[in-house]
Amino acid sequence: MAAFSKSIPHSCYEIGHTWSTSCVQSSVQVTVGALQESLKIYAPLYIIAAVLRRRKLDYYIHKLLPEILQSTSFLTANGGFYIMFFCILRKLLGKFYIWSAGFGAALPASYLAILIERKSRRGLLTIYMANLATESIFRMAVTRGLITPVKHGEVLLFCFTAALYMFFFSHLLAAAILKVIECLLKPDKRHLLATAFVKVIECLLKPDKRCKDGLKGFAFSALNCKRGPRHRCCKHYEDNCISYCIKGFIRMFSVGYLIQCCLRIPSAFRHLFTKPSRLLSALYNKENFQLGAFLGSFVSIYKGTSCFLRWVRNLDDELHALIAGFLAGMSMMFYKSTTISMYLASKLVETLYFKGIEAGKCPYIAHADTIIYAISTAVCFQAAVMEVQNLRPSYWKFLLRLTKGRFALMNRRALDVFGTHASRDFKGFMPRLDPRYTLVKPELELELRS
Repeated sequence: MAAFSKSIPHSCYEIGHTWSTSCVQSSVQVTVGALQESLKIYAPLYIIAAVLRRRKLDYYIHKLLPEILQSTSFLTANGGFYIMFFCILRKLLGKFYIWSAGFGAALPASYLAILIERKSRRGLLTIYMANLATESIFRMAVTRGLITPVKHGEVLLFCFTAALYMFFFSHLLAAAILKVIECLLKPDKRHLLATAFVKVIECLLKPDKRCKDGLKGFAFSALNCKRGPRHRCCKHYEDNCISYCIKGFIRMFSVGYLIQCCLRIPSAFRHLFTKPSRLLSALYNKENFQLGAFLGSFVSIYKGTSCFLRWVRNLDDELHALIAGFLAGMSMMFYKSTTISMYLASKLVETLYFKGIEAGKCPYIAHADTIIYAISTAVCFQAAVMEVQNLRPSYWKFLLRLTKGRFALMNRRALDVFGTHASRDFKGFMPRLDPRYTLVKPELELELRS
């Protein structure tokens, strides 16, 4: 409580926009930089998504450019509004509090920014940021000793959520592919990986229906299973149970390998002539095979367990999906990822909530996506300002890219008085300030630190 009531008398120039003494000029610089980076992010991704979706010529003429500009405006506004509210809040309060430089400034900025984005993308952005904020809060709690992390906790979480996912839901492959393409429009590549995985298991590992007993089913099974044993309740009529599992492993291993290659090859092409070896390292990277082993073993364990339970129990029960999903979750030992575990868990909660609304058992909250997005983004900005060590590294790199490195120029040594070790990862960086525009003199700075 003492940290929340504590304050420092520095100006917004001394803490935030240390590269410029002018609030207006700083806001313009951040906005222009964010606009440039946003265009670099969204223009190629929207074009690639349009090609993959086989959009008609009419889309390229009338819709492509407006959609690119709308998403670009959203991301640009998120950065520009933040620095603007950072200065406004300082002038209104007359000082900085632990919450004002991060959460306080980012909350209205994020809320206004998300209103610019297309409604069809707000839900996906909200899930992504809520997942990111939850991870940051968890890390903050661990840092403060409030929570003791469980060994292989991400694997255990994945086991439970995968089990429930496989038990409750199944979706069409076509819809899943479209969702994966939509996720190309996210700034964080790890989110692409997590979403791709979720959609793959949704569409390829659908829980089988109950088996219909009887002579007809047994005869059909015998006629179509010439290459090995297959239980009469199994629906993979063209393969026996063993080849069914092996084919599943090979198929999904290839998917995992290609996903990682697609993430690495574009950056390798930039250095194709200067460092050709980087292309080979992108193809034969260790993570490529780890992800492949993860997805492949998940599929083969799930399918193998399902077939085994049919043989043992002599029926096809929906509970088999629950057991098989949990055991398949152990495959994450090959590729441990808090991102995938938390995204899958948050997606499960979201899906259950909307199912509850459809059933009339859960209340519908208007504008919930925009509110959750604003709060989640504000939490992440709070971590980026006060304790960047508890923020996901990929998101911190994204913020640096969006602001052209200016986020790292904040005077975090002055923020150390709040006890969050704000400057821990900045190697004692101290901005060079013009003494004519500073409110806190060196002797007062030392007094505040003590």
